[in-house]
Amino acid sequence: MLLRLSPHLHPPRNHPLSLPLSHPSLPSTSLSFPSSPSPPLLLFSQTHNRYRHRYHPPHAFAGLLPSLESFQSVLEATSVLTAIIVVHEGGHFLAATLQGIHVSKFAIGFGPVLARFVYPKGGVEYSVRAFPLGGFVAFPDAEDPDCGIPADDPDLLRNRPVVDRVFVVSAGVAANIAFAFLLIFAQSLTTGLPVQEPLPGVLVPDVRPGSAASRSGLLPGDIVLSSPSVSDLVDVIKSNPEKSISLKIQRGGLTDPLDLKIIPDLSPDGTGRIGVQLSPNFRVTRLKAKNLAEATNFASREFVELTGSVFEGLKQTFLNFSQSAEKVSGPVAIIAVGAEVAKSSADGLFQFAAIINLNLAAMNLLPLPALDGGTLALLLVEAVRGGRRIPREVEQIITSLGVSLVVMLGLFLIVRDTLNLDFIKML
Repeated sequence: MLLRLSPHLHPPRNHPLSLPLSHPSLPSTSLSFPSSPSPPLLLFSQTHNRYRHRYHPPHAFAGLLPSLESFQSVLEATSVLTAIIVVHEGGHFLAATLQGIHVSKFAIGFGPVLARFVYPKGGVEYSVRAFPLGGFVAFPDAEDPDCGIPADDPDLLRNRPVVDRVFVVSAGVAANIAFAFLLIFAQSLTTGLPVQEPLPGVLVPDVRPGSAASRSGLLPGDIVLSSPSVSDLVDVIKSNPEKSISLKIQRGGLTDPLDLKIIPDLSPDGTGRIGVQLSPNFRVTRLKAKNLAEATNFASREFVELTGSVFEGLKQTFLNFSQSAEKVSGPVAIIAVGAEVAKSSADGLFQFAAIINLNLAAMNLLPLPALDGGTLALLLVEAVRGGRRIPREVEQIITSLGVSLVVMLGLFLIVRDTLNLDFIKML
């Protein structure tokens, strides 16, 4: 991962990015399971450098949209997210239809309807909506005057036993987990899984023009040999504002290392900064499976490692939310990250999609209103109460409050991330 450490040159920390994958506009009379009305987080953990080199924070590159190549990469990233949404909603849909439960709508996207059809006649309405960053599966409600289904119909979702409803609610998460594993499995058979071979020094992918590093002659592509890790180099720079520090540099095309002296600028917080991006120095090779058994073995190990990385990142985000809140980004930033992945390496979309799937699954398991986990929590309460249902008014109030908070957060993140895109700033 190419970390954006200028202008204040911070040590690499967990860099959470969140993506609200759903914002359904549902009638109050329908029961539904949105794909994720709360923002799943895509995390880049400092302790998992293996994947970080593929992902660039969205503000680390300029002019994302103007070129045809960039437009294609944005389209690819959006397609990946749409596929993940289809998988999640498909899990809910299949779990319901396999049990004979009535389903009224299956929607991809939110907002105005672009296209719709009903199949079979009088059956499920399938629709594609204007903003492909979410989706929902809706179930008929007997209290709706247009429902046409008797209130005591045993195939209405609300009339099914708790176990049946738990199966429907949890199927979206299960589908995302399975899809993540299949993506990693496919990658191990096709392009191969990435393996990092650590190399000495710290890589300098980019240098900000006019910065202390630029004035001292540091160039993009240089390798700082005098520091064993990014965090060590950051500590040296931050602790020496306006003091000369000596760095041994390896530069392509030169046999002998260079000695550069850099005087870090003083940042507003009193620490030093030199205006560079830093990355661990390593060589990436590919581990390709020779047969299905080997692919299963490789994919299983990779899946466990990725899952651990996602959950560890989520834990750190919640434990240090006051420090990490400003790093949380919305769908615009996530698409920007995915587009950069697509431009640099199309096969990187495998793991990008796997990480998004795992984050979506993890966040949906949280027992929060409007999330699948919140619905499961309500079903657990119902089971503990011996099957006595929570009053419908209470359930609707809880869900409505949760959706409202998520909508406000999503709008805030969309506006903020859009304004932070470099091509917007240039306007």
